[in-house]
Amino acid sequence: VSFAPRDDGTTAEFLKFFPGSPVTTDDLLAGYRQLIARAHGRGVKVYASTLAPWEGAEMYSADGERARQVVNAWIRTSGAFDGVLDFDAVWRDPARPSRIKDGFHADDHHHGTDAGSGALADSVDLSLFQ
Repeated sequence: VSFAPRDDGTTAEFLKFFPGSPVTTDDLLAGYRQLIARAHGRGVKVYASTLAPWEGAEMYSADGERARQVVNAWIRTSGAFDGVLDFDAVWRDPARPSRIKDGFHADDHHHGTDAGSGALADSVDLSLFQ
């Protein structure tokens, strides 16, 4: 899934692997609803994490950030999931919420460092899974 612009450089080349129209937030939320319904229909619990910030990453766009905010708000407030892991809250830089905190991201501003991954692990309430 990508909300990245499709019309420039390396990103455009990468996204050729995923033909068709860009995914909308409505598409993504409909997909979540379908997966949740199918899992719940089989007695399987569904947990979700919010989407982490990625400003500074090559695929970042303002449209993508707006989409991330919509999706995260839905994940946090819909009540559709059996539990939510708010990885956005763990990783975001309080001074620039669309970016990962310094020290938590690799130099690509998209993937976590050991410290970032550790912070995510430490944030998980294991009682969710009992």
